[in-house]
Amino acid sequence: MNEANRLRRPLALLLLTSLIGLAACKQEATPEPQPAATVEQAPRLQSLAALDDQPLPRRQLEIQSWRTEEGARVLFVESRELPMFDLRLTFAAGSSQDAGTPGLALLTNAMLDEGIEGRDVTAIAQGFESLGANFGNGAYRDMAIASLRSLSAKDKREPALALFTQVVSQPTFPEAALQRIQNQLLAGFEFQKQNPGKLAGLELFRQLYGEHPYAHPSDGTEDSIPAIGIDQLRAFHTRAYSAGNVVIALVGDLDRGQAEAIAAQLSSALPSGPALPPPPPPQSPKPGLHAIEYPSSQSHLMLAQLGISRGDPDYAALYLGNQILGGGGFGTRLMEEVREKRGLTYGIYSAFSPMRADGPFMINVQTRAELADGTLKLVQQLVRDFLAEGPSEAELQRSKRQIAGSFPLSTASNADIVGQLGSIGFYDLPLTYLEDFMQQIQALSADQVKAAMNRHLDADDFVIVRAGPTVPQQPLPPPANGPREQPSGVPGH
Repeated sequence: MNEANRLRRPLALLLLTSLIGLAACKQEATPEPQPAATVEQAPRLQSLAALDDQPLPRRQLEIQSWRTEEGARVLFVESRELPMFDLRLTFAAGSSQDAGTPGLALLTNAMLDEGIEGRDVTAIAQGFESLGANFGNGAYRDMAIASLRSLSAKDKREPALALFTQVVSQPTFPEAALQRIQNQLLAGFEFQKQNPGKLAGLELFRQLYGEHPYAHPSDGTEDSIPAIGIDQLRAFHTRAYSAGNVVIALVGDLDRGQAEAIAAQLSSALPSGPALPPPPPPQSPKPGLHAIEYPSSQSHLMLAQLGISRGDPDYAALYLGNQILGGGGFGTRLMEEVREKRGLTYGIYSAFSPMRADGPFMINVQTRAELADGTLKLVQQLVRDFLAEGPSEAELQRSKRQIAGSFPLSTASNADIVGQLGSIGFYDLPLTYLEDFMQQIQALSADQVKAAMNRHLDADDFVIVRAGPTVPQQPLPPPANGPREQPSGVPGH
């Protein structure tokens, strides 16, 4: 379902509910006849089509920002609608900081809530639950996060914050918990061997990034995980979970004074230390095809080349261009030509994934093994044509409307807002970023989008990974004028 349809559904449901209510009232009682003048003045239902080009209202955010004495950056939005608050700590402590030990960042983050002085993992979980609070954590290539959702009443807020602060700043890294998580990861690696899509993704990052820190998987490897010990976790925590290396995002039922007190409490409890440097720029990879033999009726095709870092000035133009090419679901160039006209796949998508260093631009598609070569050539040709022609004016305006319609969802809840604040702070974006982004999108012309896409992409520069069987290839079916009938079964592996 595309974004425009998804946004229309609540309106359609509201209309249906109103009609059902009117029918029920009509059955309960027969109203007295009304004079003609009164009937003429009654409100009438109007078409919803007029809403298509009107963006939904978006919450206006008053973002406040400051730094703690220890150097932590804080971003805060006061939101009094609900008696609760969301807190997110974003550390530059992802796998790009593993320093040659793949999985170190992930294991450190996973062990945060496994034990503190006087409490094991079960007692920690019960402590949050008894307060109606929720703890969350995760580690990725660029960042590691720890989050808290709590009621804002003082008798709930203060003990929840005290427990959260201890979990993040003083984990004990119990040996038994480490062995359990290591065993879980090793079991996961065995499961990955049965997933050709996962195998293709791992190989793609190795080929795309070479010796760069982004090349190795965030969850480590079969060789690296068993060798990681408690002393390494403690050292990584001291270095990467420092006050100078964190962005504190706060949203909810708090005033400025309460937010400052929370930030100061957290910042002073964390290890002291500076911000860690970003990863170096990656080297351009050698394009070409890399095949993974896998017994299957399907082939996974993944194409990638280096894209941009998160602060690149072309971000808005590339985002809009990708929505037209393959990132906007049904109606995109790739979906229209590969699925709708030829029935080669259930879905195909493309995406820019900007990070602190240049992140990948990727295209992902799964198709019948005997059509893999033809599908690959078709996808590359579609990218080549898009770069040569650029988007049409109709495509441009449709995607602008879709983005304008879906963008309010990015700040629809406090959890959405705290995520946006974390990204703004982590990637050092301006506080007006959300407003700036929408203005930039709406101001872009087709020529500007085409120029930006050509500055960063080349149809001949793709690193390609194919995971599937080696079988005789067949020619692609000719394109149909309308959508082809899709296969009725679930695609096999």
